[in-house]
Amino acid sequence: MPMIRFIKRLFPSKRPTHPAIVANNLISVASNKKLPVRECEFVVFDTELTGLNLRKDEIIAIGAVRIKKMRICCDDTYYALIKPRGKLHTASTLIHRITPRELKGAEPIIDVLPRFIDFCGGAFLVGHHVSLDLKFVNRACENFLGGVIQSSSLDTMRLAMAYKASMSGPYFDHHEKQNSYRLASLSEEFHLPRFEEHNALQDALQTAYLFIYLIHKMRSGNMGTVSDYLKIGS
Repeated sequence: MPMIRFIKRLFPSKRPTHPAIVANNLISVASNKKLPVRECEFVVFDTELTGLNLRKDEIIAIGAVRIKKMRICCDDTYYALIKPRGKLHTASTLIHRITPRELKGAEPIIDVLPRFIDFCGGAFLVGHHVSLDLKFVNRACENFLGGVIQSSSLDTMRLAMAYKASMSGPYFDHHEKQNSYRLASLSEEFHLPRFEEHNALQDALQTAYLFIYLIHKMRSGNMGTVSDYLKIGS
């Protein structure tokens, strides 16, 4: 077995890059981050997972909603359940409540990912603690599609931290409890419409409301460019 691993390292097999990944990478390189956010398109997304271990856990749902001209396009959404290769029931089932029966009839991730990438198009991505979702998405993309998504992303959790710091000035508590930056906690604090938790599409909608709220609040009406927010929200 050690010899097999050694040979694989010397001669790694390269999966052909899927056209969806190629298109995403080309669009991402050409994207203009200096545009005002009012003129930009965003896709806010969320995933549900079998667990938080990047090596062994999998994505079982992806939800996304589009934002244009800083308005949520409720008629332009994406949602898919994904059948994992491993167990259909894990400890996380009690959180996201997606049953093994639902997952058994779902599509494999190799079929879902290209459609999700096509849905994203040339939009900038937004998520709450987005690095976690992107790690799982890009690991799956690399495994099944031969490449990773290169779209720039903004993290509403980091944006919220920056906003609260700007409001509190030198009195901002950098050791504030992490729970206060949960999506639900921030939405309640800012009196935003509330959606069902731990559903990928509902969480994407909740994040979209939080994103628009923060963009409006952080620069007092002068929204700035995408680049301004990438510095703090990526």
